[in-house]
Amino acid sequence: MAAPLAGGSPASGDGDDRPGTARPGRVLVIGAGPAGLTAAYALGRRHVCCTVVEADSVVGGIARTVERDGWRFDIGGHRFFTKVREVEELWHELLGPEDFLVRPRLSRIYYDGKFFDYPIQIGNALKGLGLRESLLCAMSYLWVRVSKPKNQDNFEGWTAGRFGWRLYRTFFKTYTEKVWGMPATEIQADWAAQRIKNLSLVKAVLNAVSPRHNQKKKITSLIEEFQYPRLGPGMMWEKASQLVKAQGSEVRLRTTVERIRRTGGRAVSVEVRSDHGTEEVPVDDVVSSMPLSELVLAFDPPAPEEVQQAAKGLHYRDFLTVALIVPAGRGFPDNWIYVHDPRVRLGRIQNFGAWSPEMVKDSRTCLGLEYFVFEDDELWRMEDDDLVVFGTKELAAIGLVDPGDVERGYVVRMLKAYPVYDPGYEERVETIRRFIDEQVPNVHPVGRNGMHRYNNQDHSMLTALLSVENLFGASYDTWTVNVEAEYHEQQVGKEGRGTGPSGGGRSAPVTPRPG
Repeated sequence: MAAPLAGGSPASGDGDDRPGTARPGRVLVIGAGPAGLTAAYALGRRHVCCTVVEADSVVGGIARTVERDGWRFDIGGHRFFTKVREVEELWHELLGPEDFLVRPRLSRIYYDGKFFDYPIQIGNALKGLGLRESLLCAMSYLWVRVSKPKNQDNFEGWTAGRFGWRLYRTFFKTYTEKVWGMPATEIQADWAAQRIKNLSLVKAVLNAVSPRHNQKKKITSLIEEFQYPRLGPGMMWEKASQLVKAQGSEVRLRTTVERIRRTGGRAVSVEVRSDHGTEEVPVDDVVSSMPLSELVLAFDPPAPEEVQQAAKGLHYRDFLTVALIVPAGRGFPDNWIYVHDPRVRLGRIQNFGAWSPEMVKDSRTCLGLEYFVFEDDELWRMEDDDLVVFGTKELAAIGLVDPGDVERGYVVRMLKAYPVYDPGYEERVETIRRFIDEQVPNVHPVGRNGMHRYNNQDHSMLTALLSVENLFGASYDTWTVNVEAEYHEQQVGKEGRGTGPSGGGRSAPVTPRPG
């Protein structure tokens, strides 16, 4: 059996104990992704050891880097760019300058054999569509000015109301439904803010045809370059795991949480299962990045029925990558390409050679074909060799790669990659949040799945850093981290819906004031 949980013992690190504040005792961190390892490392800097338990056999969560035969795959793509100083500093504390590359940012939409800017730039889109189709799109836009969609609370109505039905069906509907596996009418309108850069069609057209109307300098621009670990994002979290262990903490892989026992208004122990058997671990605090639904259903005694039903109503989208090795010349300059062609299941294509030349080799590159699936889909159940054949055929069908160029392939599956923003999810999360705040306040949800928030890596890390501060006596409300409406992948105008404390989208993390 593994060593018992450590807590409050000295560890290496240059942090301070901040005399006069509270000091945590026995801390269990659930999950060894960006949020969990950030929390563990931050505790170590304050001379507090903890135990990290991770159900998988590797660290990094969705930010891992998978290696097969010397080829490296980034699961979903991770640009290292943030407005949060604390996160930026932590990245460079974990990895030295020699481990970071500065990479140009480029991602485009592939539709009907043509490339279009992403996020959508209306002038570029209309030029690519041609005169006839552009006129039809303009007429469609004028029509929705007269007859607006009846329901603009969902993604379809909100987007069609601002771009017209024709542009909506061309550039928004197909890809969004691929991602979420449901009709766009069942997706919250908040999601549009993450995907759409300009919300004024008229202004965008003026910008395209007349330079003097161009307002780009007044609009928050996309980042043009970003940092990236030379061996992929997993490089950072592998190093973080090593540093956490050097601080005196434990990182236990292949260890699952079975039960979280609570009494007297607090969690008092966690039952974990590993190859060594089952162990009851006493705790004073739990920092949890496990899926919020699974956290709730692990409580013993069980949470009230209303809270259990809220947990069971939270849904997730799973993810698989088919990585194909092709000659370097068959790649493209983009980090990734969004595939809006409805003829294929393929949603997005990574070019790992464009992320880092150290992730590929032998004058070859690796194209990562991304499929958004549910665990019981036929694609998820398909054999790896069959998936390689399937992906090769899809690339050929849209004319991006000749089947003869594919030399070999690999498949990587990732469960619960994306929390789903379906109708009612906000109310369910709020029900769970109230229960945890009132009944088990020493359990601290952090990160993407831990808070059921489709966020960026810096958000996950910031929620973990603030949760650690709370263990030392601060009172940050980590659920209000996302409060800024404009970020590097979006631009919200006067008509745009911001992303407030409980909103959707992927806003810039902003540190809330302590309560």
